Amino acid sequence: MPYLNLKTINSNQLLSSPSIVSPVSGRQLKSLNFFWIGFMIYTLCSAITQTDRLNIKICQGLQIIGLIFIFTSIFSLIQLKFDNPWLRFIYVLYSAWLLSVIYRGGSSLGEYSYIKDFFFSPYEGMLYFAPLILLFPRTLIFYKKLFDVIIYLGICNILFDMVFIKDLLNPDHSNTTSQAMVETFSDLSFSSGFILLTYAYHTKKRQIIAIGVTMAALLFAIIRARRGLIFMYSTVSFISYLLYVFHSKLKFVIIYLTIFIALLGGLYISGLFKPSDNKLFGFLVDRGDEDTRSLVEIYYYDDMKFKDWIIGRGTNGKYFAPNIEENQVTNFRHTIETGYEQTILKGGFVSIGLFLLIALPAIILGVFYSKNILSKVAAIWILLSLVNSYPSTVNAFTLQYLLVWISIGICYSKEIRNMAEGNIKKNFHELQGIG
Repeated sequence: MPYLNLKTINSNQLLSSPSIVSPVSGRQLKSLNFFWIGFMIYTLCSAITQTDRLNIKICQGLQIIGLIFIFTSIFSLIQLKFDNPWLRFIYVLYSAWLLSVIYRGGSSLGEYSYIKDFFFSPYEGMLYFAPLILLFPRTLIFYKKLFDVIIYLGICNILFDMVFIKDLLNPDHSNTTSQAMVETFSDLSFSSGFILLTYAYHTKKRQIIAIGVTMAALLFAIIRARRGLIFMYSTVSFISYLLYVFHSKLKFVIIYLTIFIALLGGLYISGLFKPSDNKLFGFLVDRGDEDTRSLVEIYYYDDMKFKDWIIGRGTNGKYFAPNIEENQVTNFRHTIETGYEQTILKGGFVSIGLFLLIALPAIILGVFYSKNILSKVAAIWILLSLVNSYPSTVNAFTLQYLLVWISIGICYSKEIRNMAEGNIKKNFHELQGIG
């Protein structure tokens, strides 16, 4: 990992400008490296547990190492500084509310299975630590590290695809393991869309890697008929495409995307006469508009009381839903596949309301009151997270969700929003190959 060295950045290597491009201390840089190394260990092990190829105890042991890296570094990175009084007020309220959600799930703290899920699953307890990344230093060096991690995880996703290609292409469409692998591997690949959206700050090599990762993930989502993922990858790809068309001089990228989309359309048209026999699109066509959620949602709505809708049931919240999955151990489920409903189950409308009070102003500031692509893309990413919370569960300790909170920090920072686009580009170019 050439960019994850512990080298202190010399101020002479950066253009003289505001604090966003000021050097960081060696201690902070070391903590930042430890955090991202720990995060990658945790995320990769979480993804590989879905493959049944590595002993789960080994994976969890590695995850513990990752968690140690994360929590020992996080405290030296947190800075109780806010760029906006509104953000400070609502963020404190939101954090207090999340603590109450954890506390109300505390009745199960003595249960080993609950504690295990709380820390080892990015969709359970660890997601409540994700907002802390908003308090990390808002510097270009931090964002450069972030871009590095996105690329590293994207490359790991491609390697996982190659290693587990037989499982991903399993012709047995009832195989839930391969479907779970596609969904879990998206935790590694989806954030490559952020590289596509911020194409102006990256080398051609990184742009090509991000395109390859995104297109491969979309292809496997189509093969396994993961309709929510197809929507998510298609949306971020389309928006990235529009940005290339309107702003980029890199015509080869536009041509590449146009050819890919044309080929994809051609493959579909070639199977129109008997699409269910098409190996690539057959399963997706077979599913069509198959309703896989209504029964679950009926159970969910029947079991939720008025109080539950308002404040949720805590981190251990569950609802009565019998006969939904084959060989299910219990008739109570901890998760529902719609992100908004999952948030309500745990923290009620209060959780959603407080988050929206943070997110919506951030989108407005980023889109309408900024002078650079970085701020506008950050606003787009937050908006995409709100849209994607219907077909998927965005709130999790994944890079996609960490990027939401990082984007919120960017949008609320007047200093970042007011930076000229040319200055940001030059500074990122200066940072190429540094720390």
